[in-house]
Amino acid sequence: MNRQYNLTTNEKIVLIDLGKQGNLSPTELAQMSGLKVETVAQSAFMLQEKGLADVSEQIIESYNLTSEGDEYARCGLPERQMISAMSGPTSLEELKEKVSPKIVGIATGWVRRKGWANIEQGSVIPSGKAEVGNDEKALASLRSGKVALDQLGVDNTIIQDLIKRKLVVRNEEKLRSIVLTSAGKELVLEGITIEEEVTQITSEMLKSGEWKEKNFRSYNIHTPPRAVYAAKVHPYQRLIDQMRQIFLEMGFTEIKGDIVQSSFWNFDALFQPQDHPAREMQDTFHLKETSELPEEYKDKVCAMHEHGGDLASKGWGGKWSEDIACKNVLRTHTTAVTIKYLADNPKPPIKAFSIDRAYRRETIDPTHTPEFEQLEGVVMDKDMTFAHLLGLLSEFYHRMGFKDVRFRPGYFPYTEPSVEPEVYVEGLGWVELGGAGVFRKEVTHPLGINYPVLAWGLGVSRLAMLKLELKDLRELYQSDIDWLRKTPSPRL
Repeated sequence: MNRQYNLTTNEKIVLIDLGKQGNLSPTELAQMSGLKVETVAQSAFMLQEKGLADVSEQIIESYNLTSEGDEYARCGLPERQMISAMSGPTSLEELKEKVSPKIVGIATGWVRRKGWANIEQGSVIPSGKAEVGNDEKALASLRSGKVALDQLGVDNTIIQDLIKRKLVVRNEEKLRSIVLTSAGKELVLEGITIEEEVTQITSEMLKSGEWKEKNFRSYNIHTPPRAVYAAKVHPYQRLIDQMRQIFLEMGFTEIKGDIVQSSFWNFDALFQPQDHPAREMQDTFHLKETSELPEEYKDKVCAMHEHGGDLASKGWGGKWSEDIACKNVLRTHTTAVTIKYLADNPKPPIKAFSIDRAYRRETIDPTHTPEFEQLEGVVMDKDMTFAHLLGLLSEFYHRMGFKDVRFRPGYFPYTEPSVEPEVYVEGLGWVELGGAGVFRKEVTHPLGINYPVLAWGLGVSRLAMLKLELKDLRELYQSDIDWLRKTPSPRL
């Protein structure tokens, strides 16, 4: 019968001791058997899997005072100390001298909340009622040490208030009880023989033939092994690296830029009107500092905004403000980096991209965060056309693993024509992944750029949600080691 259950020596010892007492805790079993408590617990759970024992758990809650709670249990709560120091209406300044500024600061709100006093024109006016409350009774009861809630004789809300005031802490104690099942009792009655077990064969045993007389421990080869997780790059970072590699293989140069940008490069140079909603406080992180405007471009950008410069354009009209353009912001898109790069490198050919972080005042939800990664790119050369842009983006998305790609018309202040690329995802349908277009001459002309510029900005995090099959964008940024271990890195 013992062989049938493949019992270890420790399991046999636990069974025999349980047969003597019937119901024991791991600590009691450890004292009887001479085994460690951890060994007893492990053996008990193994016996439970074999149907020979039951392990039950009970959570015991108790409460005790913090150091501050102990002080108030002895000296009285701050509100009690303040009321006790008064014989009638008293100014707050006088009370601070009688007790202490700290006590008065804490007690002022509580005396009003409890209805013990009112505060009028800098004076505390007692109401005449200041009976001992349940919170004070609970503190007095807890002076003896850890006490269970049912022994305190107060409502749970009182204890929760004391916990919020950091005067009381909650403790949990897990009690385990081990008892034999009917099968376990039957096995004990039949008799259990404890024999020496060998867990590892040695060369000496093989040479001497001693192994033939030994009793070897049985192993369950069907027991799943402990999972082993190899080190790896974060799935999101791996996806970003793959996107970077695609553009490098397509002949692009990676560029970087400052997180803090002037409104000039973030908005004005891109022909975004100064009264555009995206520039308002609810959409942009504005900073106190300002930047100097580039002398070689500011007048031309001003003219373009006000009346269209020397192009056949009307601009936006109104008065363009240098003060607004000087204000620094956290870049709302990485286009601020690419447009400055083009201004510094106006001669073709240019093929550049940037994968970096942008910032917007978004409300955090499953699909939005204030910080996000954006993939930005530009191509500038002679005879570049809208068709080249569509072909380039189609190639990128195909390399990312999306078979079906389409484009629908879009609108952006700084590109014309403009499109929004979409990919088809099984179960979701067509999903929009960014914006693209050809820079308007109102953008390129003031900066001395005389050739067509193809430009695009793609949402990296949204693409990552599709590739990693996530429903909540915040999972990409959480320190969840279990998610990191079990989420496979995306492969293109």
